Amino acid sequence: MKILTAKEMQRIDRQTEAAGIPSLVLMENAGHRVVEYLERVASPLREQRVVIFCGKGNNGGDGLVVARQLLTRFRPRSLHVVLTAPPDQLRGDAADNLRMFLGCGGRVTTELSADMQPATLLVDAMLGTGTDGPAREPVLSFIRAWNHGFPLAKRVAIDLPSGMSSDGNFHEGEFCRVDACVTFTALRICHAMPPWREWCGDIQVGQIGTPEEMLREDTSLKLSLVEEAWLRFVGRHRDRSSHKGDYGHVLVVGGSRGKSGAAAMAGMAALRAGAGLVTVATGASAAGSLSAFAPELMSVALAETAEGFIEGTAIDGAMGDEVLGGKSVIAAGPGLGVVRDTQQMLLSLLASVPTPLVLDADALNILALEAQWPGDGLLVLTPHPGEMARLMKTTTADIQANRIERARELAIVRNATVVLKGQQTVIAFPDEEVWINPTGNPGMATGGSGDILCGMIASMLAQYPSQPKLAVAAAVYFHGLAGDIGAAQQGEAALVATDLFKFLPAAFQQCAE
Repeated sequence: MKILTAKEMQRIDRQTEAAGIPSLVLMENAGHRVVEYLERVASPLREQRVVIFCGKGNNGGDGLVVARQLLTRFRPRSLHVVLTAPPDQLRGDAADNLRMFLGCGGRVTTELSADMQPATLLVDAMLGTGTDGPAREPVLSFIRAWNHGFPLAKRVAIDLPSGMSSDGNFHEGEFCRVDACVTFTALRICHAMPPWREWCGDIQVGQIGTPEEMLREDTSLKLSLVEEAWLRFVGRHRDRSSHKGDYGHVLVVGGSRGKSGAAAMAGMAALRAGAGLVTVATGASAAGSLSAFAPELMSVALAETAEGFIEGTAIDGAMGDEVLGGKSVIAAGPGLGVVRDTQQMLLSLLASVPTPLVLDADALNILALEAQWPGDGLLVLTPHPGEMARLMKTTTADIQANRIERARELAIVRNATVVLKGQQTVIAFPDEEVWINPTGNPGMATGGSGDILCGMIASMLAQYPSQPKLAVAAAVYFHGLAGDIGAAQQGEAALVATDLFKFLPAAFQQCAE
């Protein structure tokens, strides 16, 4: 599903009008979608006491359509329409809908009154996407009244809560607190990204007449929400004559002394996500214990320094051919350690290996020390915000405040796919596209979750080399979905990384074709 900025949405509306659907019809359809939602969540509507707050722009016009339909179709117990501006300030379609509402016997006011306080249903149609900064008077006073009164009311915003930035451009100022948003045609950035996503409540997207192909074929629209429907290919039944070689061979490189579990979890995740073969190349002190963790994992013992770090020469030259030969994807970094030897090893991989690389954890910390990165093959980076800040020579606060922009910037500059982990993980591609992942929960904020994601991404790339974008998105989506299933069954606090292995089958089954 596309995610649009306010300007993109305005342009799409204009194109829809140019295609033959008048703006007044679009507004009527928008009102219909809101009323349909209200019917689902607040039936019977005839029993409700409704207050609709309407601004002077198109958002207010949508609210007046809702008011007219409630009045003529449902006759609620009470219906108050509060305008935030004098009626003569309404223009265009909003003014037309005000006249229609009044013509049906409706009444409007510009002031709140005590008899509105028992309202059971509030509709916010004050600002919508039209705000370009924190709410100002007189609307600000109505937002405050909305937030601090009406103790019995369910609260629904048309498009987005008034006072909130559609594009997530500002945090200051007050906005309407709501239980739900009904938006139209596509999501806005505030519906998809934290912290605004949590303040929008239940989000519904209603179609009002824009053809789907208009969005799908518009190559300038670069932001999307990952949808389960995109990923049905993961649940397809395998060919009965297939064998393990058909599903790729993943090599995991990592696991310095005391951190071998990270590499083991990445390896097991690659298997659980469907790879046919997985080899873990790790320090000699840990290689022998891998079979105890999972006998399905093959291992290669790499030479170690006296301090327990993997030696930089271990996968160079002839030894490199033995370790790297026949591998579909290489995942490097979990438990690797950041010392001169591992740094040399990683840079050698980047410079000389054409195999797709998934880099996580210490591999990212090593890259953060390098001004130039060798190699031009398929590269996937999976940083958390702190690692991202080191890669971009900025602060974690800057990354968190600009997740989409920073992920896109790094993807373009480094010609890499960037998976910026965290709430609503951001997946950015070198062609400027950015996909937002909707799955996952705070229970996954535990050691090892990132190692498992690294292994899953490598696994999906090994199995679906012809569609690398969807392969990466599938790994991120199912990783989060497994966490959501686990949290639902045993709570967020008790969730540990290896629990994800138990819930991955259910996650895959949920999306099976």
